[in-house]
Amino acid sequence: MPPLFRHTALLALILSPITAWAQSPMTAAEFEAYATGKTLTYAQDGAIFGTEQYLPNRRVRWAFTAQECQEGHWYEADGQICFVYESEADPQCWAFWQEGGRLRARFAGDPEGTELAEVEQSRAPLACAGPDVGV
Repeated sequence: MPPLFRHTALLALILSPITAWAQSPMTAAEFEAYATGKTLTYAQDGAIFGTEQYLPNRRVRWAFTAQECQEGHWYEADGQICFVYESEADPQCWAFWQEGGRLRARFAGDPEGTELAEVEQSRAPLACAGPDVGV
C-alpha cells in the first residue's frame, strides 16, 4: 500500500467518529442553551430563508424573508425540535446539530432533505413588519 494511501486511510478512520459526532442531533437542553436569547438567520442553498428569535420559555418569533412575523413555541419530540406557530396547527419538526460553531437543521419527513444553515446571529430582537403598514 503506498504511503500516501495509508495516511489518507488512517486520517479517514480517525476523523469518521468526529464527523459522526459533529452531526449528532442536539437535545432540547442543548438547543435551548444555544438558541435562547438569540436571533438567528438561516439560509438554504446560500439564499436567506428566514429569521427566528428564540425567547425565554421556549417561545419563538419567526419570519420568512420579507414576510410578517409569526409567534409560536417549540418542544422536543422523538429527538427532534418541533415548532408550532399561530398560523400553522401542524408542528414543523427539525433535527438540529452544530457544525463549525453554527447551527444546521434538517426538516423531518422531507424526502428532498430540506436543510438550513445558520448564517447570522444577534442579540437584537427580530424586526417584524406588521400588517397594513403604511396603509
